[in-house]
Order: sequence, then C-alpha cells, then structure tokens
Amino acid sequence: MAALDAAGPGDVSFLGNEKYRSQFLEARASAVIVPRGETGGPEGMALIAVDNPSLAFAVVVRHFAAATQQFKPGVHPRAFVDPAAQLDPEKVCVHPGAVVMAGAKIGEGSEIGANSVIGENAVLGTDCRIMANVTIRERCIIGDRVIIQPGAVIGSDGYGYEFSEGRHVKIDQVGIVEIGNDVEIGANSTIDRARFGKTLIGEGTKIDNLVQIGHNVVIGKHCLIVSQSGMAGSSKIGNYVTIAAQVGVVGHVTVGDKAVLTARTGVTASIPGSDVYAGKPALPMREEMKMQAQLRRLYKLVERVKELEKKINPKD
Repeated sequence: MAALDAAGPGDVSFLGNEKYRSQFLEARASAVIVPRGETGGPEGMALIAVDNPSLAFAVVVRHFAAATQQFKPGVHPRAFVDPAAQLDPEKVCVHPGAVVMAGAKIGEGSEIGANSVIGENAVLGTDCRIMANVTIRERCIIGDRVIIQPGAVIGSDGYGYEFSEGRHVKIDQVGIVEIGNDVEIGANSTIDRARFGKTLIGEGTKIDNLVQIGHNVVIGKHCLIVSQSGMAGSSKIGNYVTIAAQVGVVGHVTVGDKAVLTARTGVTASIPGSDVYAGKPALPMREEMKMQAQLRRLYKLVERVKELEKKINPKD
C-alpha cells in the first residue's frame, strides 16, 4: 500500500483526486483503485474501478493492517488494576504503566494503552482503543468502539470561576463527560467535564488533534471538528456539522445541523444550519465574500475621495 508517487511493483495505490492524475499516469504500482469509467494508466497496471477510491483504499489498508495488529488480551504485570475495577483480564488488554481505578468498568475487547489512567467509576464500552498517556477521569462514560489518541484528556475540570472580594474563586465542576459510540478523539485534545450534568459528544463524531471542548458543551452526531478549534462552555453543535481548523465558538450559542464553518470562523451568535459560514463574526459564505470584495476595493475608493478633495479644495 503506497501513494501514487511512491508505489512500485507489488504495491496497490489509489486515484482519489484529479490533481494527482499526472502521478497516476507515471505510477509503477501493480494495481490502482480508480473511479468508475477510468481507462487510463500505464500499460500492465491493473485498474480496480469503484465508486469511492479513497474509501475503498481505506478498506484495503484496514484489512492488511488488521493482520499485523492483533488484539492480545491480558493485564501487563506492570499495570495497576484496582481489585474493585470490573473487567475480564481474558477479554481486555491493559498495557504497562496503565492504571484502572476502583469501580471502573472496562468492556470486552477494549485496549488500554501504556500509562493511561481510567478514573474511579468511569465506564468504557466494548472494542475501544485508548492509546498511550490518555486520562479518562472519574465517572465519565465512553461508548463502544471509541478511539482516543495519545495524550487526550477526558473529564478535566471545566474553566469556571467567580470573582469575589478581589479574588477568582474556583467553581466546583461536578458533572461528567459522556461520549457516544464510534467517536474518535485526536491526540492532545481536551474535553472538560460539566459544571453539573453532562458534556456530550454524539455518536460517530470525529475530533482532530488539539481541540478544546468546554464544560456542558453538546456536540451532535457525526460531526467533523478539525485541529485547533475551540468550543466554549454550554455551546451546542448540531448533527452533521463540519468545523474546520482554528474555528472559535463562544459560549451559550447554537450551531444548527449540517452547518459548515470554514477555517478561522468566529461564531459569536447562534446560526442556523444547512449553510456554509465564514468570517468573524460568522456570516453565510456569500455575504462574507461580498464584504471581503468590498474591503479590497476600499483603498481605491480612498484614492478617489482624495482626488475629489483636491479638485474641490485645490489650495488644501
């Protein structure tokens, strides 16, 4: 399995974007997965026609990767599992340095990476993959088939303070985080526990690296949230929302279903869904593009005003 420009005899690759056609025409791969109707390619190359080459290639990768990454149940002797934790050591895998605290429940087929911590009374579903150095704090609930990449923190305290008598007084964060089935959370992302109640991540949502999700945030099903984005406390994100890199969402606002927030969008008020948004503050893409076009013409307008002023007041 290799990219078009690196593949050689015996390798399989894919053509998922027309901008790589030149690489495809010069590729040396034995087989390439291509869109239906594609008939080009070097002589002797096998073409495998599918509806979605990128997705099909992912299936190929998963098939061969599964053969090399076998699940090996057991608790490593250098891991610590509290006697009050609930897990079957013949059906889960706990790597060295991991800690599973009292009352935690680990579902069958789940794997706890090295030096990860599963807090007291936390619940982890079946077939989850918790990578190294992950922290899942007390009472948080993780669904089935959840993947959490290295360094992520689930259930850290929300950022809550009240100013009293000249000091910032910490507000206790006594809620939890609940994560639905088939969610993936990227490396070093953080999801804060609720002040009370739950911070919720809906099923199928995919969160990139370095994302911050504040306390009591509710994120819907099957959303995509890209790196360096942040959602402030009590914001609500609908279903099938796409949030590009470095987007900021202020607290206590709602983003509607199927909204697309382009990179560096700033959401300062609630917005409906089923549209593409850009800018600071967020506006429908068409409006934002018009405003940017007008701003680019502004310097010309300033020059015209100066010329008119000279004609009206030549002595100035």
